[in-house]
Amino acid sequence: MLNDSKAFASFSTNDIDKAEAFYSDTLGLDVKRWGDEGMGEMLWIPLPGGGRLFIYHKEDHQPATHTVLNFEVADFDAEVAALRDKGVTFEVLEWTDEDGIARDIEGRMPATAWFKDPAGNWILIGETMTEEA
Repeated sequence: MLNDSKAFASFSTNDIDKAEAFYSDTLGLDVKRWGDEGMGEMLWIPLPGGGRLFIYHKEDHQPATHTVLNFEVADFDAEVAALRDKGVTFEVLEWTDEDGIARDIEGRMPATAWFKDPAGNWILIGETMTEEA
């Protein structure tokens, strides 16, 4: 039924200005601001590889407790270093090292790291997965 449709991801933020700066300046994505005072301002972000992300302001925003956006990159270490240079802090979790990097989780998962956007939503950056994964 929906095989021929276009899909997009969406989640909320409590500060559209901070979200716009983070996704454009820090992550380097092409952010389009849309909307007005009557309906509220929103962000449309074309994602690398296709698809789009829709971020909307929500006064009573609660950050997601799970990963809401995943980026798969060919040169994981270079991308991690570039994000750190932009001020991104990676989350240290029970399965990461002290730098917030998880490598070869049980032999099934490529190098992975999680960080949060200004509204506390979880984002993942991971090494490009092989077809067998």
